[in-house]
Amino acid sequence: MSEENQYYLQRKEKAQQLLEKGINPYPNGLKPSHPLGELVRAYNDKTKEELEQNKIQVQVAGRVLLIRSFGKAAFITLRDRSGDLQCYVRKDQVPEAEFEVFKTLDMGDFAYCEGYLFRTKTNELSVHVEHFHLAGKGLRNLPEKWHGLTDIEARYRQRYVDLIVNPSVKDVFRKRAQMITEMRKFFVERDFLECETPMMHPIPGGAKAKPFVTHHNALGMDLYLRIAPELYLKRLVVGGFERVFEVNRNFRNEGISIQHNPEFTMLEFYQAYATYEDLMNLTEDLLEKLATTIVGSNSVTYQGEVLQFKKPFKRLPLYQSLLEIGKVPPEIMGSREKALQFAEAKNIKLTSPKESLPVLLTEIFEEIVEPQLLQPVFITHYPTEVSPLSRRNAQDPNLTDRFELFIFGREIANGFSELNDPVDQRGRFLEQLKAKEAGDEEAMGLDEDFINALEYGMPPTAGEGIGIDRLVMLLTDQPSIRDVILFPHMRHK
Repeated sequence: MSEENQYYLQRKEKAQQLLEKGINPYPNGLKPSHPLGELVRAYNDKTKEELEQNKIQVQVAGRVLLIRSFGKAAFITLRDRSGDLQCYVRKDQVPEAEFEVFKTLDMGDFAYCEGYLFRTKTNELSVHVEHFHLAGKGLRNLPEKWHGLTDIEARYRQRYVDLIVNPSVKDVFRKRAQMITEMRKFFVERDFLECETPMMHPIPGGAKAKPFVTHHNALGMDLYLRIAPELYLKRLVVGGFERVFEVNRNFRNEGISIQHNPEFTMLEFYQAYATYEDLMNLTEDLLEKLATTIVGSNSVTYQGEVLQFKKPFKRLPLYQSLLEIGKVPPEIMGSREKALQFAEAKNIKLTSPKESLPVLLTEIFEEIVEPQLLQPVFITHYPTEVSPLSRRNAQDPNLTDRFELFIFGREIANGFSELNDPVDQRGRFLEQLKAKEAGDEEAMGLDEDFINALEYGMPPTAGEGIGIDRLVMLLTDQPSIRDVILFPHMRHK
């Protein structure tokens, strides 16, 4: 029998023995008077004499993370949502029956202690226990070591254990929650309305991606998990909600990597009477605000690289970035054949060698330019062929008024002036249908209802999506998207 199973059986036997004595190892109604961290903050500056004079009575509870037993006395360390606090238990200071229960205590159990604050001989703020109760029996042993490369997969699979023993992991998710709260506050202050749109769509749309499909029995129809909320949020703009945003879960049936999880969180927002340039300005304000709030500075260190979130961010057209950053030969910019030769020479894997020149150049950009975009930079004016929902540029209709924000070689945001011409939009959808029929699983379908909405008229609008998971990675210095998602998807063991 393994050591782990032995511990499990021993703990289970302890729980059974308590039950036989009429003691519930899983009681209810135990209410602490203070969070542990609150007590530390309130009384950690009090002297031994001040504590003795006032004899402050408290009731505390938490998970037992350390037991130091000396026979007739013991120190235990409790942890709750707010922090840690030590408790001191002596046999002659608590009722005999309660001390017998205390002797069954194991690491990982929950304990409830009533007593008064004092300082130990080493001057540590502690609770001198007068009454002890078991608040919950843990049957499984906590790991002594829960870190290192060999345990990374286990940490993701059993996040609840990871959170118990690694306070730094809790800090990451607290910062994530704080960041989303700040985002909501940022947009509400600017007169945006938070909305909720469907997560199951009859037609996949809003982005180029392979969807997850499910089936609704009562309706007798297939539905697709949301790729993006874009088409529904723009319907709301048509309906008169001129500034809307949604913090949404999206689902894309694609590969898993340090940047990709099939289920992820996005912030998406739309503003009537705004352009893509307005949204770049707004994005700079948002990201600088988030950096200073979460990190405390607009200089953010990520994986050893200092990233400057101070506005303004650099702005560079995509084709220009190929020349300036990618150092591609100028002659490939006008020749599909030379672009193919260049891609082959650089071992760039193309989606299809039959693609048009603008699509080929975009794929070359993704391979040789994107990885070099460390500092925040807006790449602008994407080709129309790769931007089926974006407004054409007035000076060059082959390009769109679109940008993507890159930081540390990763796409963080995608925004554009919206296409509100229903005739042009139908034509773009039809092109997507041709691509789908040709085998492109990520191409969009034709959404007739969305076209119908545009035919009622949509004001000039700009919209944007920001990847929250990737942004949390940057602001908490986490190397993988799995480190900022509480329960990332994993293969079966």
